[in-house]
Amino acid sequence: MSVSSTPREEKPESKVRAHPDRWSAPTWIALLICSGVILLDGLDISMITVAVPEIQHEFGMSAATAQWLPGAYILAFGGFLLLGGRCADLFGQRRVLVIAMAVFALVSLLGAFADDAVLVIASRFVKGMAGAFTAPAAMSLLTTTFPEGPHRNRAFGIFNVFEASGYSSGLLIGGLLAALNWRAIFVLPVPFAVLLLVAALRFLPVDPPRTGRPRLDIGGAVTLLGGMLLLVFTVSAGTDAGWAAPRTVGGLALAGLLLIGFVVIERTVAQPLVRLDIFRNRGLVAANLSAALLYGGAMGFQFLLALYLQNLRGWRPWQMALVLLPAGLMVVVVGPRLGALMNRFGVTRVLLVGLIAFVPCYLLLLRIGADSDLWTVLLPASLLWGFGFALSISALMVAGTNGVADHEQGLAAGLLNSSLQVGGACGLAIVAAVIGTGTELAMLQSGVVVILAFAALTLLAQLIRDRT
Repeated sequence: MSVSSTPREEKPESKVRAHPDRWSAPTWIALLICSGVILLDGLDISMITVAVPEIQHEFGMSAATAQWLPGAYILAFGGFLLLGGRCADLFGQRRVLVIAMAVFALVSLLGAFADDAVLVIASRFVKGMAGAFTAPAAMSLLTTTFPEGPHRNRAFGIFNVFEASGYSSGLLIGGLLAALNWRAIFVLPVPFAVLLLVAALRFLPVDPPRTGRPRLDIGGAVTLLGGMLLLVFTVSAGTDAGWAAPRTVGGLALAGLLLIGFVVIERTVAQPLVRLDIFRNRGLVAANLSAALLYGGAMGFQFLLALYLQNLRGWRPWQMALVLLPAGLMVVVVGPRLGALMNRFGVTRVLLVGLIAFVPCYLLLLRIGADSDLWTVLLPASLLWGFGFALSISALMVAGTNGVADHEQGLAAGLLNSSLQVGGACGLAIVAAVIGTGTELAMLQSGVVVILAFAALTLLAQLIRDRT
């Protein structure tokens, strides 16, 4: 189906749909735009990770301040995702994607010329906000473009190849650019964001007209944003402040009260930000729980690997990136075949195989020592991690969006991405708290036990769902 060129020509029910036998050019273009958005998100997150020491040195930041260079993005991204997904449903996926991508490009450019540490961190926060709108808009565009079944399975496989490629390549690119000038890391995403913005305006179908005036649930939005931001901030800062500190306990309690208030509002308001009945979809609930646990273990894995390679072995960031490169390559190799695998064996079986792969991966880390072998420990762990990630993430995205109506795909996408980000922040905080009082190798091994527990709980969540 051709893409309409004007709003007048666009019918309410028209969407770019996959041909029964093959995909048309507009369908491929829509997929590439959505995939490009998620690639840019992964690239931006990973590039800043390896540039933190250089930025910290230039501005004389303390370690506690420097952690907010990546942390501010995660805080905003995790806090605004559900709002971003709902806005995509209410105001149009294309419209939200274009506006948020423009903000992303502008703030990235401003961050490159910032001459104050606070401004740099603030730019990261605003970019995280923009990413919280672009990611669910792109994902809901994908799910409404491709119907449930073989086409959507294949599309998600390709989509997650781009995501993994952005993250893995960002580690290398960020390391190289940081060695020249860290400001180049802020400039690099700008032309890509502008290109995606122009492509979205040119090729994506105009959002269909809405019946009636969309109303945003302001009370729900305020309580949800406050609760999510406070939760992610408190968990991220909990390791430094202390888990028994009044600030931490008070922050968690207040976040809980705000989220309870959000639930009360959603049960009574006429047009809720999050329709609570959506949680009757068992596949969506299990997918979100598994996503949180999976990403919590994954962030812990990277954190432990960074401590081991950089602090104990004295490796440079780009050398660590080379260890993780096989994981990214595994996703690139497996990703395009995931659609066929899910069609043949089913989403659940593919997901379980992916989740099981994390167990031997994390078990290998128990063998790390002062002279751990690259070929028998580190690279096999990297390959298993990439294999598990390739299968699990795509299968979770499919499982978490199946059975959801088109007009709530943005909400489903926001829920999944929120689960990933909050799970990652909480998992990282738990691992950091556990290893905080340990000695070097013993410290790492206690952290490995934690991520093994995350892997086991992720499997358990899926097995319970399959038996109910």
